[in-house]
Amino acid sequence: MKAIIPAAGYATRLWPLTKETPKPLIPIHGKPIIEHTVAKILEIKEVDHIYVVTNQKFYTSFLEWRNTFSIPIPLKILNDHTTSNENRMGQIGDIQFVIAQENLANDDLLIVAGDNLFNFSLIEANSSFKKHKAILNPLYDAKSVKVAQEQGSVVIDENNKFIEFMEKAPEPKSTMISQGVYFIPKEKVKYFSEYLREGNNADKMGYFLIWLLKKEPIYGHVYDKKWFDIGWKESLDTAKKEYVEK
Repeated sequence: MKAIIPAAGYATRLWPLTKETPKPLIPIHGKPIIEHTVAKILEIKEVDHIYVVTNQKFYTSFLEWRNTFSIPIPLKILNDHTTSNENRMGQIGDIQFVIAQENLANDDLLIVAGDNLFNFSLIEANSSFKKHKAILNPLYDAKSVKVAQEQGSVVIDENNKFIEFMEKAPEPKSTMISQGVYFIPKEKVKYFSEYLREGNNADKMGYFLIWLLKKEPIYGHVYDKKWFDIGWKESLDTAKKEYVEK
């Protein structure tokens, strides 16, 4: 299994904090967010390589961080060569960029957004992934319609199988929200390139899941421990207070 960390956004909602510093390198509990993310990924023993994809603006920042960070498996920084929020590839575009660049079409993938923080282990989700042998997306019940309106929300059945996915729906049918973590079996990796060839929106994984649900079953793994969406300063402050390290 290969892990991909998309980290090529510009985080304009957090300016001026992120004007010169990429969001994944903002420190929480004394170390960058991305180091907490990598620690969660390393709990999955099948992962043998991690790829971080960023942009031209922050490429050097990530290289400097990589030179000070030691882990037991290879971690590679890739530059998608975009330079602004206007010409960015989008999350799906960046994932496909890594797949093509590193020849990952025949590997199971674990995709974890670079600004992701959560108080749970991915081991349980990985077990569900192996059980279902299908695309799997960890979920969290926000118990808030307002939060669901700002996220990708999901309706699931009694087996945690997706019935419907909605991206930032004005009237969500559920408060169960998708987290920025995705397990993709190697047989399904082909869908990233197919989705982009059709000219679909490359920006958010939510759009990809809506499209994918017409072709493949998707399963969730529901967690009750806290997940943090670090999209604005207030949520960053909350994460600093409530994030729990292992």
